[in-house]
Amino acid sequence: MAGVILVIGGLLRAGRFIALVPEPVIEGFTVGIAVIIAVSQLKDLLGLSSAKVSADLVQALPALWAARDGINPMAVAIGLFSIGGIALFRRIAPWFPGSLVVIVIASAAVALLALPVDSIHSRFGVIPSGMPWPSLPHVSIARVSALLPSALVIAFLAAVESLLSAIVADRMIGGRHRSNAELLAQGVANIASPLFGGLPATGAIARTATNVRAGGRTPVAGIVHAVTILLITLGAGALTGYLAMPALAALLIVTAWIMSEPHRWGERLRLKPGDRALLFLTMALTVVTDLTIAIAVGTAAGLALRLSRKDAEPEDWAPSDRSKL
Repeated sequence: MAGVILVIGGLLRAGRFIALVPEPVIEGFTVGIAVIIAVSQLKDLLGLSSAKVSADLVQALPALWAARDGINPMAVAIGLFSIGGIALFRRIAPWFPGSLVVIVIASAAVALLALPVDSIHSRFGVIPSGMPWPSLPHVSIARVSALLPSALVIAFLAAVESLLSAIVADRMIGGRHRSNAELLAQGVANIASPLFGGLPATGAIARTATNVRAGGRTPVAGIVHAVTILLITLGAGALTGYLAMPALAALLIVTAWIMSEPHRWGERLRLKPGDRALLFLTMALTVVTDLTIAIAVGTAAGLALRLSRKDAEPEDWAPSDRSKL
């Protein structure tokens, strides 16, 4: 149902409404997501396999602090080695898939030396190989009516997160995405995914940024990604179980650091007071609440700020070129 809603949105060219999101809101959202990604990986980086860490960042930090006695020094060493190796490859050979090499080396060391470090297999069990046969769900008027509110929420979140991911990618490579094509593609994906028992699919900031930083510049990167995942699912699922959790955490932490663009804080702090406040408001709401609230409040506040600036130049609000964010 969510997929059908997204396809309809794409056909109605609803993707253009993403342009109503002010630039400081996108800045704040991106930095906030980077913070969430980094903090969410601290559990694996520190080897806190027994700690229960909430997805809510406000609850996660106290939980991590309470579990500090369970830090695994070997996991920390693997994680720091991975961070250093990924950063080194990025500096000396940015064209080379150094992150993949570092993760393979770290994971191989954990497996061959039987180090006391969690892997995907030890954490989640055996990853099954193969694909289930497609099947149609039961459809009735009563079921459609009951699920419609949830489908609308899923479609909204999929659209917003995917389009914001595309905007972040535009900024990272100086490119330009097609919002309506994105909605159509996400809609088709969400129609096909449940036929195989899959979850709703959206564009993801972390995965998109990782893809770009690994050298992806065109839709071909997404196609290669999908084909690779399919081949792994069909025949190499067992091998992925050896990937070390601290090494994967290190990759996402480096990605989060790059996403946050720390070199641009001087520029951000020189924004107009209203824009600066909007950036920090969105960043804080992204961290302490959720994406929906952050985008809704940030966009509403941004539009109100725009209306209050009666003498604002049109180009100050032109959303057409997001690559200069």
